[in-house]
Formats: sequence, structure tokens, C-alpha cells
Amino acid sequence: MRPFFQGKALRQGRYSAAGNVYMITTVTACRHPVFDDFLHARWAIKAIRDSDIRGFSNTYAFVVMPDHLHWLFQLETGETLSRVVQRVKSQITRKIRRQTGSVVQIWQAGFHDHAMRTDEHLVDTARYIVANPLRAGLCRSVREYPHWDCVWV
Repeated sequence: MRPFFQGKALRQGRYSAAGNVYMITTVTACRHPVFDDFLHARWAIKAIRDSDIRGFSNTYAFVVMPDHLHWLFQLETGETLSRVVQRVKSQITRKIRRQTGSVVQIWQAGFHDHAMRTDEHLVDTARYIVANPLRAGLCRSVREYPHWDCVWV
């Protein structure tokens, strides 16, 4: 049975503008714990860093959880939000498929985004993101969890 995805519904009303800061969440297909594999999680981090290096994003914080990714970043000039997220998800998928030789679906379609308003606190949002492993019971201290980063820490 094929899982039900709401990817198109997530795109309704989406607006992206260079210079805006976004918090996105994207989930693996059927919430499969793809990133329990240390190497897969590191490839996800590399894809985020590559997006920054190529000038598509400026990352403030992220955490790679076993079955999803939270990412807080400023959208840079020249790309839409959807295209930047799609590029990162595609890079991760290609690396995993090359390594495993499998063509299984890695991601659910779409992603959830929240455009940060000027009155919202970026540091509080970043803290929320990096504390995700604590709330999920994956560690007792964020220092124990290897798959996150934040410019304010």
C-alpha cells in the first residue's frame, strides 16, 4: 500500500523571498529512520553546508533527527524556497542511493515551512531546533547528539 502524502497541500500559499528567514521541517518516507545511520546523517549535514557554500542559503541552525530534518536559514538571492529544499533533499537521496544501491523513496513529498517574522526570536527558534533530540529522548544533553549545529552556540 502506498502511503498518503500531502505534499501539494503544503505548497498552497507558500511565498519565498530572498533575505527572508525560514524554518523548514521535512520528513522521511513513512517516517523511516533513515538517519539512524551515522553516515546518512552526515551526508544530510554536508548537503546543508553545500547549499550555504553555493550561496543558496545562510544556515542559522539545523538538527538531523532519525526520521526528519529541521533547518533554520536565510534564503539567499536567486532561488525559491522550494528549489533550495528540493536541491538539498535530492543531494541526500543521491548519496544514499549510491551507497546502498537501492532506489527506495527517502523523503515524503513536500515540506513544512514557517517564514520568520521580524518580531520573532531567531535564537529561541534555534534553541527549539537543537533541543529536538532532548525532547525525543535520544540524549540527555544536546552535547551527546552529533547531528546539529547552530551559529549562536
